[in-house]
Amino acid sequence: MLSRPRQQVPSSPAAAKRMNSKAAEPAVMQFSLCKLRTHQWCFLLFNVLLFHALLFGADFVEEYLLQPTPGVYADGAVVGVREKARKLDLSDAKENVSRAYPVSSPRACENSRLFLLTLVFSSPGNVTQRDAVRRTWANQTLVQGIPVQTLFFLGSTQSSAEQEAITRESERYGDMVQAHAVGGSTEWTVLALRWVIAFCPLARFVLLTKESVFINLPALGGYLLGLHRHPEDLYLGRVIQSDSPDRDPSSPWYLPRALYPDRHLPEYCEGTAYVLSQDVVRKVYVASAGVLAPVPVDVFVGLCARRAGVAPTHSARFSGDRHVHYNACCYRHLFSSAGMGAHQLERVWTDLLQKGGRCSLLKTYYGLVMCKTRTYLSKLPFFSTQGET
Repeated sequence: MLSRPRQQVPSSPAAAKRMNSKAAEPAVMQFSLCKLRTHQWCFLLFNVLLFHALLFGADFVEEYLLQPTPGVYADGAVVGVREKARKLDLSDAKENVSRAYPVSSPRACENSRLFLLTLVFSSPGNVTQRDAVRRTWANQTLVQGIPVQTLFFLGSTQSSAEQEAITRESERYGDMVQAHAVGGSTEWTVLALRWVIAFCPLARFVLLTKESVFINLPALGGYLLGLHRHPEDLYLGRVIQSDSPDRDPSSPWYLPRALYPDRHLPEYCEGTAYVLSQDVVRKVYVASAGVLAPVPVDVFVGLCARRAGVAPTHSARFSGDRHVHYNACCYRHLFSSAGMGAHQLERVWTDLLQKGGRCSLLKTYYGLVMCKTRTYLSKLPFFSTQGET
């Protein structure tokens, strides 16, 4: 037979009062906490939404607003550039073209199925950085079973000894192209485009980047493979909008109103990493002959693209010239991160290989929040003095 639990009997009226007050206390507290929690949760939710709007809002707005609209080419000059680019063929002139390239690597693009060619602009003497790129993100030849290729594009050397070292490095790795570029980065870029047209005309896309940039080839390749529209007129990167011309006469990029009267420069992709479809490589190359403005090379490419009737496509997954603080899931989502030294590249790559696999949606979200927050905080004086990863 089950016995009922014995109820506690108060020993005095005072004890009974204390027991009653303790019993009533949780109910009162629960009621008051419910009221407070409602306000707290509303306030917390507002701050969370505000935080995410500040963190991601600009990216979403840019993705929506900075998409190219289908072009209608009524301008005769634009039509002329596009038609000339369509007919351009340098394959029969390889011998003449190769004279401008002491190291031309003519067999680097023998694969007719080549999907993405990456040209990494590199200083001739920076062997350490090139080796780090080779050992890390450039050490990939397939993306989802599709061929990709990475080559280093170098300018002129300062001595015969340095030239001999470049020749030996090229013979060892077979991944270098060198141009006789003496007129600065603009001429360097035009020669790179010319080399692509002559020696790599079947690559569907060309990525132009720098040796200090980490590139996520699987993510970028997957994005390009997933494009729903026909891969023409693609000029993809982190778009700079409403940038003003340099009107300072003492600046090397001085752009007088007589030469460029517009209030703003055309939209262009920031120059640390951007993608051109093969037809845009030709269009920008043809248009470059008519662009004489003394501007930075990324602005120059934007001017050439506008002259050819090509509008840039924005993607916030390119970091532009910013270094993004490392988080594995963040880096698996981004296309690029700038400002990476040789040791940073190898440390990041080793960690990515060790952790392996894909990140869930939740982990990707958390990673983006962490790396973006740390990147923005690093701009503040106090945080910029702390260690960086």
